[in-house]
Amino acid sequence: MQTDIDPRNLIGRKAFDRNGAKIGTIDEIYLDDATGAPEWAAIRTGLFSRDAFVPLEPSELVDDGTLRVPFDRDLIKDAPDFGVGRHLSPAQELQLYHHYGLDTTLPRRPPPDHEFGHIAGADPS
Repeated sequence: MQTDIDPRNLIGRKAFDRNGAKIGTIDEIYLDDATGAPEWAAIRTGLFSRDAFVPLEPSELVDDGTLRVPFDRDLIKDAPDFGVGRHLSPAQELQLYHHYGLDTTLPRRPPPDHEFGHIAGADPS
């Protein structure tokens, strides 16, 4: 997903599965602890339903402002329910990665560059 999108602008947008079936409305966005990048979206799946967590990395924001999640609606609705408004623990994130069949051994996005302006190989003294 685009990394330059303000996560607050995702809240309230509609989300659809890979077949175009409506999943629901984005309720909350969860940021990666290490990078601060948007990592998970909690999608309200119906008026009396719960929120389902979906990964933002393989998802895409399409031109009409909706989020396209590359998984089937049933898989999304069956995602582990951790409730919203609380921090996702590393163990909970791991459960979600496994649920979606995502590879947890791949490196995540690099953290922000705190050495901006530092010339590689230059003597720091």
